[in-house]
Amino acid sequence: MRELPVWFEVGSLAVLGALLLADLLLVVRRPHVPSHRESTLWVAFYVGLALLFGLVMLVVPGGGGTPAGEFYAGWITEYSLSVDNLFVFVIIMSRFAVPAAQQQLVLMVGIIIALVLRGIFILLGAAVLERFTWVFYLFGAFLIYTAIKLVLDRNKGEDEYHDNAVVRQLRKVLPITESFVDGKVVTRVDGKRMFTPLLVVFLAIGSTDLLFALDSIPAIFGLTQDPFIVFAANLFALMGLRQLYFLLGGLLDRLVYLPIGLSIVLGGIGVKLVLEALHTNELPFINGGEHVGWAPEVPTWLSLVFIIGVLAITTVASLAKSRSDARSEAAQA
Repeated sequence: MRELPVWFEVGSLAVLGALLLADLLLVVRRPHVPSHRESTLWVAFYVGLALLFGLVMLVVPGGGGTPAGEFYAGWITEYSLSVDNLFVFVIIMSRFAVPAAQQQLVLMVGIIIALVLRGIFILLGAAVLERFTWVFYLFGAFLIYTAIKLVLDRNKGEDEYHDNAVVRQLRKVLPITESFVDGKVVTRVDGKRMFTPLLVVFLAIGSTDLLFALDSIPAIFGLTQDPFIVFAANLFALMGLRQLYFLLGGLLDRLVYLPIGLSIVLGGIGVKLVLEALHTNELPFINGGEHVGWAPEVPTWLSLVFIIGVLAITTVASLAKSRSDARSEAAQA
């Protein structure tokens, strides 16, 4: 198995980490609501950077079509799941009435938390998979379960969001102001030190990121077991997410079939993981501990075509339905 050179992996992560840090500093120094043009340029930059990164992987020593294909498949899957995360971010922002000028900071902190959590899960997942290949069975079953649950829960709305137990306890034990205070987490009221609702929002976003990481990490490990590719795909999926939040705006409500598309993708990857587990089977009570001959290996290019095709169809169908609904409402009016 060919491996990417260490200098490429370390250098890539260093550059991407610096970009993410610069993005965070920009938000801290100049909190504002980005314009449509600004958001478009940033999203285009990050998407273009991801596409260029995959091309570099084609020619770098130790690279080639397989790692590049795995990166693209993983990035597109994680990026799509990140877009789905934005639905929940919108609900949280609305639920806590976060001022528009402070939403960038909330999103950026949420992205940093998500990156840290996913990094931990990636390291743990890689270590476990290296020793226990039967974990593919668990990952596959979990993704199939998640796919079914995603379809069943697709109609849940904003009014169904509830603070989790940690957030509720935080409200009980800490003095929290009624309103936000210029992007501050801690302030003083009548000489008394108090926390602002921003702390609660950060915790809500962080706990939500934890749940999403539990879904996304098994999904990408179903496409590649290379920790570097897994981490790079997650990093690219999170970069530019805050600009995408402002760019999409009301478009999120129009992607009505996105949950269905994501459920099909996750279900497909879940099946791929189960087939991989059967192909490399080590469990003694399945086929005597030998690999199952009829279980095929799903090539990377097929996974990539499947993911792009499903997401493209569901996006086009969503926009078509939204236009049709708009015309119907106009006709009735």
